Amino acid sequence: MNLRILCFGITRDIIGQFEYTTSLESGATVADLKQKLSLQFPEFQALKSLRIALNSEYANDETSLKENDEIVLIPPVSGG
Repeated sequence: MNLRILCFGITRDIIGQFEYTTSLESGATVADLKQKLSLQFPEFQALKSLRIALNSEYANDETSLKENDEIVLIPPVSGG
């Protein structure tokens, strides 16, 4: 299945674009997506936390992905 991913903050810097398209096998989970991103972009391994939102809600690693889901990478947030 084809997945369209929106990237914010440092994830946008790592991938090099705001919108990124990739593919995974049907039935893939958020954990599968994180693993694929870490293999394609080793800089992801250095992130202390990376949240993923599916269709405007936070998703855990076991959440299944479906084609046409809105997938958003939410990088670690810092501030002061």
